[in-house]
Amino acid sequence: MAVFAYTAIDRTGRKTTGTVPADTRAAAMDQVIGQGLSPVTIEESRGGAAVAAVSNRPPPTRVPQSAVESFTRELANLLAAGLPLSRALHLLRREVSNPAAKHVWSRVHDDVVGGQSLAEALAKWPKVFSTVYIAMVRAGEAGGFLHVVLQQIADFRTREQELKGKVKAAMVYPCVLAVLAVAVLIFLLTFFIPRFSTLFAQFGGNLPFLTQIIVAASHFLRDYGLYLGVAVVILVVFIRRSLMSESGKRFIERATLRTPIVGKLGARFALVRFARMLGTLVGAGVPLVASLRVAKEALGNQTLADSIAHAIEEVQRGTALSKSLAADALLFPPSVIEMIAVAEETGRLDKELLRMSLSYEGELDRGLRMLVALAEPLLLFVMAGLIGTVVIGMLLPVFNLQDLIK
Repeated sequence: MAVFAYTAIDRTGRKTTGTVPADTRAAAMDQVIGQGLSPVTIEESRGGAAVAAVSNRPPPTRVPQSAVESFTRELANLLAAGLPLSRALHLLRREVSNPAAKHVWSRVHDDVVGGQSLAEALAKWPKVFSTVYIAMVRAGEAGGFLHVVLQQIADFRTREQELKGKVKAAMVYPCVLAVLAVAVLIFLLTFFIPRFSTLFAQFGGNLPFLTQIIVAASHFLRDYGLYLGVAVVILVVFIRRSLMSESGKRFIERATLRTPIVGKLGARFALVRFARMLGTLVGAGVPLVASLRVAKEALGNQTLADSIAHAIEEVQRGTALSKSLAADALLFPPSVIEMIAVAEETGRLDKELLRMSLSYEGELDRGLRMLVALAEPLLLFVMAGLIGTVVIGMLLPVFNLQDLIK
């Protein structure tokens, strides 16, 4: 059993030090808190020297989003029940089972007990807590309604995950069909067609032009398929690296936004995220300009974010939000601008933005369903056309088999 040296604050506010025997640092912290003290530092003593038990290494694994959502909602409930922030963080650290989450929660607890604000403690973990999360927590701490903000964050994250889940679910079936079509074509070209071409070669004669093309494609795939696969992998890696650059991202974004149906759905997805985030931030007491800056980063589309950046400059000059956003008709159609203008006049901007996000989320859901409904028969038609072309091309010589035998 190790010995831990601690520095803590007692009920009168005085600093006190001491040691406690414990198997782990967590057990030592439980003992110190059980004595009615608020621990500031707890270090393991080895040979009379205190050695920090927690290193500066990053968490062992990535913290899952489900753990962050659970942390946010439970912390909101504990604070609403009247528990002090340090005690609530201690309970959450003790109860969490994920090692990475336990590591982060422990460090956040230690920083808060050491005198830092919760926002400052969370900001040290940018891969776990987003910029929006930290901005809302900072506003909640400044306004004295931290538990309300945390509940809003939890609700916001839940809606975001539901929206992303709808988009991913809508793309599953079309992607499966595309992969299946490619797999069937590869099978036909590498296994089925070579046996037919060998049979036709025994009879001699000229094959139909379509059959010659299919046989040539089969030979090419069998002889150079490995090189073709390597070339495709290299091309994919090159494209991905190109897309990581600023110019590459903007090129793909502009091309996507110009695509019929897909471009409109992409703009609606960005609008839903922007409206929900801006409404949540404004409702949490974050100033409008700061809220716009944070919401701009969450759009996920730099081309659309540029229009928000222009709107931020206009708002800083004193222009109304509705007029500032009107320049981008793709992201903010006239109906949206009108609703924002009315909300500004009535002082219900946050509520109207949240209502708008729910309304357009329903429209986005219907649009995704329509896109999938169109994509399914289109992909089936393409797959049937390709496979049918291959089959017909190989059956054409059969119709002239008698002539070939002669």
